[in-house]
Amino acid sequence: MRKICLTLPTNRACTAMIVALLQEAEYAARTFDVEVHVLILDSSGPATFAEHARAARTAPAAAGIVVHHLGEDEQRDFLREVIAAAGAVKQDLLLDLMLPDAVSYGACTNRAFLIAAALGCASVHRRDSDSDYQVLGGKPVYPVHHELMSLGKRAADAAAGVTGSDLAAEHADKPVVLVGSSFIGELSVDIGEMRDLDREVYHDVVSLWAPSEWSAEQKRELVDESFRGAGHDPFTGDRADLTLVDPMRVDMCNVSFHGVHERVPLPRRPTPSAATTSCCIWCTTPRCPGSFTTATS
Repeated sequence: MRKICLTLPTNRACTAMIVALLQEAEYAARTFDVEVHVLILDSSGPATFAEHARAARTAPAAAGIVVHHLGEDEQRDFLREVIAAAGAVKQDLLLDLMLPDAVSYGACTNRAFLIAAALGCASVHRRDSDSDYQVLGGKPVYPVHHELMSLGKRAADAAAGVTGSDLAAEHADKPVVLVGSSFIGELSVDIGEMRDLDREVYHDVVSLWAPSEWSAEQKRELVDESFRGAGHDPFTGDRADLTLVDPMRVDMCNVSFHGVHERVPLPRRPTPSAATTSCCIWCTTPRCPGSFTTATS
């Protein structure tokens, strides 16, 4: 049975999201032939951690669900063992980079990738702790549905499970390695107040993550698109698209990877040799980031 990792990094109280995540895990195990490893990487304080632990113990008593709730001490022990076994140079520095004292979205996601690989999971499905799932027809809409419909498949085979595709025939044999979804609500990072106070400062800050060789117009377009998701229109249903997507447009909330997360460095932008799938799923709450889906050979 294929293993997948459904992961939730957090440093805040998010008991309701943990319960909802476990329900998504139950849906995945029931609907697809997978063993779901729920990985909660928890950097919150003792009281909040205890609340999360109680929530984690409410996991459905169903086959195919394994819950791992790890605090920073457990994560650090794991990293030390892996770094030592790898014989890495500057092991203390590597440990600090993987588990820094300050909050780091990137480092926490890297730890999820590493632990998922150690668990033998074929894919990683990341969720955000201050988001929630859309509800349609009285039922929650789980991103894992679209993710498992496409991840790891040949693009040609995944085409039957999406709404539309604009991939050229030359990409048909390439695997789908990234599936992500857009979101409805506030910006996916906490810089909305900066944008409201001073648009020029906001532009200067957000454009810092654009490649240095980009033109002013390209940077402006990136700033205009970044962290906005699908805006604020009410959710009316999913549309899943198989297409080429620029990884620069991928946001990290409802996003999943197959294989490519174990390759460093990641490709910075699509090339003719990269096939991509884009699965758009509108999420419910304010701040449910996500974007698009990339399939790369």
